[in-house]
Amino acid sequence: MNRAKPFCISKWDVWEAYKLVKANKGSAGVDGQSIAEFEEDVKDNLFKIWNRMSSGSYFPPPVRRVDIPKDNGKTRPLGIPTVADRIAQTVVKRYLEPILEEHFHPDSYGYRPGKSAKDAVGVARQRCWRYDWVLDLDIKGFFDNIDHDLLMQAVRKHTDCKWVLLYIERWLKAPAQLADGSLINRDKGTPQGGVVSPLLANLFLHYTFDVWMKKQNPLIPFERYADDGICHCRSKAEAERLRVAIEKRFAECGLELNLQKTKIVYCKEDGRRENYPEQKFDFLGFTFQPRRAKNRMGKLFVGFMPAISNKAKKSICDAMRRWKMHRQTDKSLDELARVVNPVLRGWINYYGSFYKSALYRVFQHLNNVLVRWASRKYKRLRRNNHRARQWLQGLFHRQPKLFAHWQLSQIKAGQ
Repeated sequence: MNRAKPFCISKWDVWEAYKLVKANKGSAGVDGQSIAEFEEDVKDNLFKIWNRMSSGSYFPPPVRRVDIPKDNGKTRPLGIPTVADRIAQTVVKRYLEPILEEHFHPDSYGYRPGKSAKDAVGVARQRCWRYDWVLDLDIKGFFDNIDHDLLMQAVRKHTDCKWVLLYIERWLKAPAQLADGSLINRDKGTPQGGVVSPLLANLFLHYTFDVWMKKQNPLIPFERYADDGICHCRSKAEAERLRVAIEKRFAECGLELNLQKTKIVYCKEDGRRENYPEQKFDFLGFTFQPRRAKNRMGKLFVGFMPAISNKAKKSICDAMRRWKMHRQTDKSLDELARVVNPVLRGWINYYGSFYKSALYRVFQHLNNVLVRWASRKYKRLRRNNHRARQWLQGLFHRQPKLFAHWQLSQIKAGQ
């Protein structure tokens, strides 16, 4: 006798979710199963996910916890679900995201279709020209401190789909497994690394911050990318009042404003506040501060503008060091270029969107690495750094499109 499943989830939805997870790649979870291993019996594995989700018997396994080092010496916990669990979460995300999207605030940019960090930085730049003060917000341990009851209340406001509610609750309660195999139970928070976590985090801050700002401070614009946000104020006093109000609002919702990192910044280029201690801030990999630039007529002026931050520069240089290109003398330059160019283009497309000249020194490091590579590769260039640089300079003129960063107009190889 064929009995219908209690939940109506199509096999097609599971298949589409699988394709998205496969495209995103990612590490194995607590079961050690990679995407390639999952694909060895993909038909049966996908059927199991569909069967269990449709029958209500799907229980997510623990997430594998990995501690990612931060610049301040501390770590950020990352929760990695299994491949199968990422597919199950994607099924729920594909159902819920279109419902929530029509309600989200236009100045919420993080993890949303059709919006990006670059969009947020561009809007912030324009508003810094119109408002003299910025309140730069920092939430202490946001993802680890989301209140489950408040979050589920927000989810129920937008859907009564039983299987969506059931599985979100189970994911919120799923423990984290440490490297030694021990489990950490969770009564709050949603793990960074989960497929559905960014959507749930956005929903939580939608009501905690976005909707509250619209009601209580309708004349103060803001940009928010996940838990990273800035507010534009007309005066220092307004920014101070807002900081106190946000601190109180967050406390009501189980969050804490990090007062050591939250700061009020004067964001004008005219120098009237030379004695004010805070005249720059970081947002989404860019540092906003007064900078010299040329207008369309070629005249110099000073404007409050974003450029790649020192933290982002260090991150890029660290990544280039990990490539160890100078040791790969068994490869040709064409082979090296094919490997690194997609990454270089990604950096240029993002960080080169604003004040592109700030990238020049960053990529000088890569040019130096190429000089070292040439010195190791060719006997005639060994122990002659000047000649190696001349060789690279000549190569730049012959093949200016070989490496993506050479196409930045003022970057000259080896200089």
